[in-house]
Amino acid sequence: MTFYLFLAAIVIISCVIFNLISNKIGVPTLLAFIVLGMLFGSDGLGKIYFDDYVFTEQLCTIALIFIIFYGGFGTRWNQAKPASTKAVLLSSIGTLLTAGFVGVFCYYILDLEFLESFLIGAVISSTDAASVFSILRFKKLNLKYNTASLLELESGSNDPFAYMLTVIMLILMQGFEASTNFTYMIFAQIVYGILGGLIVAWISKALLKHFKISGSGFNAIFMVSVALMAYSMPMLFDGNGYLSAYLTGIILGNSKISHKAELVNFFDGLTGLMQILLFFFLGLLSFPTQLPEVAFPGLCIAIFLTFIARPLAVATVLTPFKCPLNQQLLVSWAGMRGAASIVFAIMAVIHPATITNDVFHMVFFIVLFSILLQGSLLPLIAKKLEMIDNGTDTDVMKTFTDYMEEVTVQFMQLSVPAEHQWVGTKIKDIVLPPDSLLVLIERGEDRIIPNGDTEIAADDILILSGKSPRKDDGINLHEQLIETGSDWVGEKISDISSGEERNILIRRGEDVIIPNGNTILREKDLLLSAY
Repeated sequence: MTFYLFLAAIVIISCVIFNLISNKIGVPTLLAFIVLGMLFGSDGLGKIYFDDYVFTEQLCTIALIFIIFYGGFGTRWNQAKPASTKAVLLSSIGTLLTAGFVGVFCYYILDLEFLESFLIGAVISSTDAASVFSILRFKKLNLKYNTASLLELESGSNDPFAYMLTVIMLILMQGFEASTNFTYMIFAQIVYGILGGLIVAWISKALLKHFKISGSGFNAIFMVSVALMAYSMPMLFDGNGYLSAYLTGIILGNSKISHKAELVNFFDGLTGLMQILLFFFLGLLSFPTQLPEVAFPGLCIAIFLTFIARPLAVATVLTPFKCPLNQQLLVSWAGMRGAASIVFAIMAVIHPATITNDVFHMVFFIVLFSILLQGSLLPLIAKKLEMIDNGTDTDVMKTFTDYMEEVTVQFMQLSVPAEHQWVGTKIKDIVLPPDSLLVLIERGEDRIIPNGDTEIAADDILILSGKSPRKDDGINLHEQLIETGSDWVGEKISDISSGEERNILIRRGEDVIIPNGNTILREKDLLLSAY
């Protein structure tokens, strides 16, 4: 036991070191994790013999749950919404077309068995969210035409569709009797997957609203259970657990929940660990000496997928939207295959359906080709296609919910003793310090969001906001961009206040404004609220 713990520590530290090296030489981090697993494996320097497909599939499923959940949780919907229609079509129709094109190629060109050809197409039909997210973030690729949000939404949401296609093909390969409930299976995958995500998100929001969880640590534990529930509940009814987990993540990530910043940091670390485990075990499971046997069909499929199937699918979906050619080419190039494809290949290996080819190593080869070629060259391709946007209003980090514009605001705490002149006085009758706003009153165990008619009581603790950066624990912040066409444009702060929060700051261009009830909102204002 002690030896295995020591070995696990060595592996994780090695992955972190490989991460630093790969970032410096421009190779995608996740490729380094796979290579490290191969080095530790039976054909590598470590000589660790490992061929447990069932255990690896179970481990990778758990890892994918959190990666896909956080893919939704980290998506900033306000930024992604303009690209949502195109992204959903890419993740559904685009995934189906990619699988179909590859299946036709495998059957007619490579002369593989018919259903097995389309199984391979289904397995490699989705793009890799982890690779796309890491490259966009680390390279800070600010892309034109809201392309970063498009790629983020597509890569985060197409794994459930690829999973569904894989399951369908495996059932068809079992014969007519296994596929008699084919229509119901498709219905269950989609409908129960969507319902599961909506129900779990609704219940979670209700619990977080009515029950205060003490400490960000327990909030993180609660959110882990939510992710697991979102996946497992629809799976009990043959629904799509990955689709449910992704929807739950999007809804909660764009809701006003406590300790969101801490949750983002927690899931950053957790999904980072999951990615290390996932890619390392996939590399460990592989036998590099078997790759030459699948190199020719794997290379043919990889080239066809990268330069024909993916571009055709992207063009079919995006051309009706009159998307520029350079955007379509970049979206095509960013369609990297990754861990999900290998996990789905493992599903095929352990499934009762009869498979004649070494699908696992074939898909493994395709993923290595894709991450190495497309991932390494993505920043260069984006530059060559003139898709880099370095404008002041463009920041790829704004597509993620953990982004927060830096604002010069601090929180000040004042105690009101029993003999103070403010006791019994309404807030509207008090003269506060210049450029400050009363945000919160702590009265014993209660936290009160005040308004002008709230009276101050003895021993109240007043939390005021003012200019200068500092964060006060216990106050939750929510940032909202007032977009063109918003109903709030031209409205007074007093007219939009719900009573459950205080609007404490407006970022207008380079100016920072401490608002009052008569302050009028304008387009492109960045409104910061406390609740």
